[in-house]
Amino acid sequence: MKKLNFLILFLSVAAVISCKKKDEPTLGDPPTAADAEFTYQPSATNPNIIEFTAVNSTIQASWDLGNGQTASGTNVTGIYPNAGTYAVKLTVFNSGGSASSTQEIVIANSDPSLLDSPIYNALTGGAAGPGFKTWVIDSVMPAHFGVGPDPIGGAGNYPEWWAANPLDKAGVGLYDDRYTFHLNNFQFDMVNNGHVYVHNGLAGDFPGSYQNSGDYTAPYTDQLNKTWVVSEGIDTTITISQDAFIGMYTGVNTYKIIQYSDTSLWLQYKHFDGGLHWYLRLIPEGFVSSGGGGGPAATYELPIDCETIEPTFVVFGNSTATIIGNPDASGINTSSKVIESVHGNETWAGFLVNLTTPLDFSSLGSIALKVWAPMTGVFRLKVENSSNTNDFVELDVNVTTANAWEEIVVDFATAGAQSNVYDRIVFFPGWDISNAGTFYVDDVVQQ
Repeated sequence: MKKLNFLILFLSVAAVISCKKKDEPTLGDPPTAADAEFTYQPSATNPNIIEFTAVNSTIQASWDLGNGQTASGTNVTGIYPNAGTYAVKLTVFNSGGSASSTQEIVIANSDPSLLDSPIYNALTGGAAGPGFKTWVIDSVMPAHFGVGPDPIGGAGNYPEWWAANPLDKAGVGLYDDRYTFHLNNFQFDMVNNGHVYVHNGLAGDFPGSYQNSGDYTAPYTDQLNKTWVVSEGIDTTITISQDAFIGMYTGVNTYKIIQYSDTSLWLQYKHFDGGLHWYLRLIPEGFVSSGGGGGPAATYELPIDCETIEPTFVVFGNSTATIIGNPDASGINTSSKVIESVHGNETWAGFLVNLTTPLDFSSLGSIALKVWAPMTGVFRLKVENSSNTNDFVELDVNVTTANAWEEIVVDFATAGAQSNVYDRIVFFPGWDISNAGTFYVDDVVQQ
């Protein structure tokens, strides 16, 4: 009887051990290089649409399509609107590991029609339009900039912890930044006029930064010929290439698009250490937002003499620009009204006016203006293409008389300015000097 009980116990233990060994998971063999091979061919409808197929149709597959897009599955499609060479990477994996392979594909010709989608058209003006668009921060709109919780709290996609009032961050190197999205090669230009606004926790990454309005202003060069990519899915995001960013720098360059239209871009982006989200509202340069501004309300023709028409100016660098009675009606200028500009705390401070018709320099190559300055020094004048702010000519002229009216003449034709391109004049009184004082300008004419 004892032998029988022992035999039963032995068999029971053996059965348990056997079950454990049978039920224990095993990793299996990792994929091989052959498992990661893939083929590709153009679609039957368009050579810029490429169909990719993993050789192993039974394995998990993840793709980097080389155009900023990712995909999963053994059969995927990539869209390549622009000519060029793209490195496509396939990664296959199982419980045992992974393997990868990369191939280059060559797209011979561009096909802008593939970019005819709402998001591309909104960001760039579309292939049927100029193919690029410049965006600025909607500084006069309440809550154009702010911060909220992560994850989003009860207020939804909104800076519920703190929201900027109109012009709350004037003079910090934020409102004068320009962000241009190009369809061609997905180029991105960040023009920041020498300074950017950075979070105080990242100020150490920017040499020469200084505390300003709660965070830091830092010297920074324009970031031109960078790239951008849109990823559409549950969340639609924009990712900007290295060293370029949008708005205050918080350590990231990927932005979730909360809302967009032809005239509005509402972004949400993360804080460098997590825990919260930043929000930013942008509008096209020159657009008048529902907040009551965002650009000039009208355009004007030269000459500008302030007597019959009082232009609306856009200011930057914490300057002002208003029409007042002539405080020194003497010498070469006895007119009744002039432009008064109180110089801001940035060395590049000034104001601009948009023109109804681009300047024609073929017969009248110079712009003359009367200036009353509190000091002698450099007055910089710039003509600019409002649709592409990288297209400009700027020249410096010395003001030789202080506290009296003086006419200065800027010869743009000799400097190679093109005709019928520049529809904006930008004034930099007291160039390269912060808080340079009060200047007066009048009788801006072409001659």
